[in-house]
Amino acid sequence: MYQFDSRIRYSETDSDENLTVMALLNYFQDCSTFQSEDAGVGVRYCLDRDLVWVLNAWQIVPIRLPKLGEKVTIATIPYEFQKFMGYRNFMMFDQEGNYLAKANSIWSLINVKTGRFETPDEAMRKGYPQEERIPMEYAGRKISVPAGGESMEPITVLPHHLDANHHVNNGQYVAMALEFLPQDAKILQLRAEYRKQAFLGDVLIPCVSREDGRVIVALQDAEGKAYAVVEFTV
Repeated sequence: MYQFDSRIRYSETDSDENLTVMALLNYFQDCSTFQSEDAGVGVRYCLDRDLVWVLNAWQIVPIRLPKLGEKVTIATIPYEFQKFMGYRNFMMFDQEGNYLAKANSIWSLINVKTGRFETPDEAMRKGYPQEERIPMEYAGRKISVPAGGESMEPITVLPHHLDANHHVNNGQYVAMALEFLPQDAKILQLRAEYRKQAFLGDVLIPCVSREDGRVIVALQDAEGKAYAVVEFTV
């Protein structure tokens, strides 16, 4: 298990002084990045080999969002490789070791020049020692999009949406989708499925569907094909 300690900052909290779901997602993303960098197989290692890890799916289950000033531990466990795919859990713990949140994620390794999937090399496999996956109720990767959703104002991809790989960061899609939740909504689970990459200047059209206990936001192109689908259980 790879982990680091932190303390909840004012800039990471909502109006009730609780950690926001976006800040939780960013902690998890940073944790995997720190592990990669410390293992010597981080961003620069991949870019020098024309490789990028692309996130296929998130499943994040907040149990209790910590408060302003609370000390926490963020951890990650890579638990499986299947050819070009990697699977990893994330956890956030309080000071007593209790779960504050659990997550599962699915990744693919892609060569950016050829557009083809690649198998992780020996350095990557050594850098991500596998452990048993954590106990949680694992959801499927695919998210079904109900027919008849409501189309919202288009969103143009701007420079602040991009990451070091020059495409829209996975967290930015979630941030866009969060805008369509009621302000007082309590998120019991967040799922995101990433279907294709968006780049600077692309236009994303949110299509929002609401069902009992679920809000589904499909961020689509002009032809109705989704870049990403985000589902909130509330």
